[in-house]
Amino acid sequence: MTSGFLDDSRSVIMIEGPDAENFLQGLLTNDISRASANEAIYAAMLSPQGKFLFDTILYRPAPERFLADVVKERAQALITRLSMYKLRAKVEIKAAGDLSVWVIQGERSGVEAIETAAIAPDPRQPALGWRAICSEPPTALPLGDPEAYARACISLGVPLSGADLKPDDSFPLDADFERLNGVDFQKGCYVGQEVTARMKHKTERRKRLYRIEADPSALAPGAVITSNGKDSGFIGSTADGAALAVMRVDRAENSDLSVGGSPATATAFD
Repeated sequence: MTSGFLDDSRSVIMIEGPDAENFLQGLLTNDISRASANEAIYAAMLSPQGKFLFDTILYRPAPERFLADVVKERAQALITRLSMYKLRAKVEIKAAGDLSVWVIQGERSGVEAIETAAIAPDPRQPALGWRAICSEPPTALPLGDPEAYARACISLGVPLSGADLKPDDSFPLDADFERLNGVDFQKGCYVGQEVTARMKHKTERRKRLYRIEADPSALAPGAVITSNGKDSGFIGSTADGAALAVMRVDRAENSDLSVGGSPATATAFD
């Protein structure tokens, strides 16, 4: 059975105009030309120093129109940031308050029957189902389970902006953006590209994303993870006794790993 729920932690931004593709191509980590109404891409916007600022799931329902599914609390900041780069580009950037984001799970036949502005398999992990941009709530759709979705995000290693991805702090490859299909190393230049390429090709990874398991009472967002008494990372998003954390690789698999005084284990994602 197909079911779904409103993801009210997300908002939609519209980027529209004859220069929209070139504009976004020079700013985001993925190849914008692959986006369509039925094929979303996952991408990040970085600082010139290569650090994470924003992430988005991006759709292209029309040749000159893109819809960006973004975390709600950072939506206005993203509009402001994009506008800084607009200059003379023929592009309009604005909040699309009439559109909402839905998570849809179930059979493909049921998904295709839903009226949407755009709908596509989650580009980060297809096992998470579909994400849909809707102008009207799909009222005939049975209510899905947001808690099960949160558990799946942790099980599959899909980090959340704000909880696991810290603006001006995280590097995208540290948070497994390559595994999550969020970086294209064949496309042209974008802001922060040189640092990202150097981390990919010239250095060993110092940090990566891990699933942390420990006593549920110890897994508070922001809690410090220690290895032999040394700070090794921080708890990010949590669900049912598991959490995500970006950690130092050389400390993550230490047998003396703990969080909040509770023994912990860290498992990397393939």
